[in-house]
Order: sequence, then C-alpha cells, then structure tokens
Amino acid sequence: MFDVIIAGCGPTGAMLAAELRLHDVRVLVLEQETEPASFVRIVSLHVRSLELMAMRGLLDRLLERGRQRPVGGIFAAIPSPAPADLDSAYAYLLGIPQPVVDRLLADHAAGLGAKIRRGRAVAGFEQDDEGVTVELADGERLRSRYLVGCDGARSTVRKLLGVGFPGEPSRNDTLMGELELTAPPEEIAAKVAEIRETARAFSLVPFGEGVYRAVVPVAGAAEDRAEPPTLEDFKVQLRALTGTDFGAHSPRWLSRFGDATRLAERFRVGRVLLAGDAAHIHPPAGGQGLNLGVQDAVNLGWKLAGRVRGWAPEPLLDTYHAERHPVAEDVLVNTRAQVELSSAEPGPRAVRRLFTELMGFDEVNRYLIEKITALGVRYDFGTGPDLLGRRVRDIELGQGRLYERLRRGRGLLLDRTGGLTVEGWPDRVDLIADPAAALEVPAILVRPDGYIAWAGEHQRDLDDHLARWFGEPIR
Repeated sequence: MFDVIIAGCGPTGAMLAAELRLHDVRVLVLEQETEPASFVRIVSLHVRSLELMAMRGLLDRLLERGRQRPVGGIFAAIPSPAPADLDSAYAYLLGIPQPVVDRLLADHAAGLGAKIRRGRAVAGFEQDDEGVTVELADGERLRSRYLVGCDGARSTVRKLLGVGFPGEPSRNDTLMGELELTAPPEEIAAKVAEIRETARAFSLVPFGEGVYRAVVPVAGAAEDRAEPPTLEDFKVQLRALTGTDFGAHSPRWLSRFGDATRLAERFRVGRVLLAGDAAHIHPPAGGQGLNLGVQDAVNLGWKLAGRVRGWAPEPLLDTYHAERHPVAEDVLVNTRAQVELSSAEPGPRAVRRLFTELMGFDEVNRYLIEKITALGVRYDFGTGPDLLGRRVRDIELGQGRLYERLRRGRGLLLDRTGGLTVEGWPDRVDLIADPAAALEVPAILVRPDGYIAWAGEHQRDLDDHLARWFGEPIR
C-alpha cells in the first residue's frame, strides 16, 4: 500500500512527489505515456518558481541548461522595462526546454525515493474513509491513502471525481513548433514586423541554421485538439496570415494549444485532490501555466505529508483549496485580459495603447510583473504585519542564505531576539537564531513553501501559530 498515488508525471506531479518524499511519504507516480515528451518546447520559469527551485537546491542545475532574460515585457507582450529593484534575488526569467524541466524534476523525485511507473493510466478509483482504491487501464488495482490528479487538462481523475470545470471552451487555436524556413532572413523579419502590427500573437523567431520557432494564430478551434498539427496545417495557416509559407519544411516538433479558460470548482473531495492543469487551464499568455502547477505542488506537498504522517490538523489540508483556488482564478483573469489586449479589433487595440502608456509608470509595471511572476501572491492568514502571508525573501544569514535552510521542506523560525524556541516541534520546524538577520520584525515563522505564517516576538503567540500550521507539540 502507498501513502499517496499521483496520476501524471509532468512538472506538477514530479514536484509534488519530491515534496512528499522530503517527509518520507510512500509515493507512486503513474504516467500514462511510456516515454517523456521529446519535442523541445521552450518554457519560462518565473521568479517565484526560481525561488522555489532555490529553496530545494535545484536552481543551479536549471541555470546550466537555461537562458536568463529580463522580466520586462511579459504582460501581453507590451514593451516595458524590468523594475530595477524587484524584490527577489532571482529577478529574471529562465527560458529552458520543457523536457529538461520534466526530466530534472522526475529525476529529483526518483532520487528522493518516489516510484515512477510509465505506461500506466488511471482508469477508475473508489474512495472510502481509510483510503483510495485505484484501478489501472490494465485492470491492476492499487491501494493508497490519498490520490492526486496531476494528469493535465483532460484529467481522468477530475472527470471521475465529478468535479465541475466551468469556464469557456477554446474559440481559437494557436499552432506552435520548430521548423526550417528557406526564405531569406531579412524577408522573414520584414514580413513578421508587418504582420505583428495587427496580429501580435504571431511570431517567427530564428533558432539557428535556418530553424525558426513559429507561433501562428488560427481563427477557430480544431475538433480534436489532442491531434497534433501537420506541416501542411502550418503552411496553410502561414499562407492565410502572411501570403507565404516561407518555404517551411523539416519540422522538429509541432503542437497546438487553445484559449480555453476553466477552473475546477473544488481542488479536494475527500481523499482525492487536483493540481496543475487538472485543476485549471488558461491561454499561455504570460507563460504562467507550468509555474502555477509547480507552485500548487509546493503548497500541497507539506500539508498532505502532514496528514499522512499524522501531525497535521484536519483543517490544514483544506487550506490548499482555500489558498490556491483564488490564485488560479486570478491567473485566469489576467490571461483573459492579455488575450483581449492582443486582439486586432479596434477596441482592444485602443485599450492596448492606453496600457502601453500606463506601463510607463513604475508602479503599474511592477504591479503587473509581480502578478505574472507570482511575487505579488499574498495568502489570507488573518490580521498582522504587511509581510504576513507573503513569500519570504532569500536573505543573507550569519552562515549562508535563508533558502538553503529550507531544503528539507520543514518549517523555519528565524529569530533575531534569541529568546524564542520551537520546543515541542523539533521534528517539523527548524530554528535559526540570528540577531543580524535583515528582518523588519523581531522574528518570523516560515512555512515549508516559503510563506510567512507568523511575525512577532512573544512565545505564547508563536506557540499558537506553530500549533495552527504544524499540529500539536510533542509532549
């Protein structure tokens, strides 16, 4: 018997498996595909995701394979500078092939002891008061205490769970891929500049040796979006949009995505939970999808582990939906807005022009960048200092940096007073007494996902919050 079965070994499922293994939870990851995706789609890891990777000791390995670029201009692709003093030690975007992210996170989870079985699809499940019985497509039945659906937009787990997925279906598709073009580079660049005056979603970006990464908007949605486009599909759409197919040939990979926007009504039903694209889908404006799923996983992991290990209070697991559902809803709102701002219609073009002017103000630009990169997320932990419910910065300590002390996925008390203790919670919370720590308050309690759960100086108040987030103390 397993403690947790995860359906899906994409970035969300793999990250969740690793988070659970930090707490010795017995994890099985089931992936219906026999091999990881082979096409080299470039994704962007945003600032908050880079912070999480730093917290778990993964960032250096990602930096070796990615390319850093400024965070400016990511809202609706409106040109804007990156704020000079964005409040993070990792204030950049990291462009990186998604297969690299998939493989690194899967290897990370397996290295921590998670079992990953490929070519195994979930076909059904039943839950009871003690756990979940999962049936695979080949008839095998497995037992676990919890099941988490990280199985994508067409999630089998979500459908079997009967959770509503309201929103809007795809109205328009976008073709995306890498292929070779024989047309002269200067001709391609001139045509792209001309077309982007009205079709801002269109791009042909050189990728070396005559290879281009193509993003081609399509009016209307395919009947079967699971079916990848063909080279001829690309050529037809290129001709329709630009009047030429640029001599396109020899595709490396081709895919399509739609602009469907949907949000699961509930992220938890009993012992079954949803995360990543299984819980929310939206257009790729701003490149937020992968990041949102990874952040779901880090929020959920320690809470679910606490229930499995027996120390977490029952309401703790419910905070997963309470915290992440509003965040996902906000992402859906901002992607809807970005899609509208990319429209060639006169009204949206006028609004885009106004937004372009507004983003010349640093406060507006910073607000939108913090929204896209999740730096602006603040969970509702009740009344208290402004930093309560916000992410903690990676500050210098007497020895090393703060994020280095979060690698075990435990809570952390950072105390400048030298008078506070986590006695009673030594198996769940670490203590750093550092009178020189750059804090605005005497002490902070940091959750395993890097959010500040308490700030103050009185032990009795601290003990109440330790019990709230980390259960009853050891007697």
